[in-house]
Amino acid sequence: MSHLTGKKVAFLMTNGFEDSEFTSPWEAVTEHGAQAELVSPETGTLTGKNGHEATVDKAVAETNADDYDALVLPGGVTNGDKLRMSEDAVRFVRAFFDAGKPVGVICHGGWILTDADVLKGRTITSYPSLKTDLRNAGATWVDEEVVVDNGLVSSRTPKDLPAFNAKLVEEIAEGRHEQQTA
Repeated sequence: MSHLTGKKVAFLMTNGFEDSEFTSPWEAVTEHGAQAELVSPETGTLTGKNGHEATVDKAVAETNADDYDALVLPGGVTNGDKLRMSEDAVRFVRAFFDAGKPVGVICHGGWILTDADVLKGRTITSYPSLKTDLRNAGATWVDEEVVVDNGLVSSRTPKDLPAFNAKLVEEIAEGRHEQQTA
């Protein structure tokens, strides 16, 4: 299983991430041959809400979306809230959408999409508490295990990870999508 060989995937997160929403997709993309890198506004070691530690590969301020084929945004309330306050993180996320590259987002990871202003006309799912924020940003919110909308893969909670990972790998394998104009 190496149909992602040659693909490079950025995982954008900070302290307080939901451990399984980082480790499970990371394992899925790397098992399929992709190279994964952890990008963050922080440097050094990040700690998940359940104690998992991960080493940052690159600071988001020094990173360009052009260097990656796809982006994954793990959840976690603290992670999602902190990331959306980073102008560099918001810029990084917006660049993936501008380029039509696949983006995977789960749980509270979708909060930054409201700040990146990339949700108009899109259908998405998330942890239910984000429903109003995502709708106010122009998205159609649905309560489904996994939703794919023009390269944007979204899921609600860790229990959705098997479906999320399968669709994420599929979208990364397909590559760029047509840019969506709202």
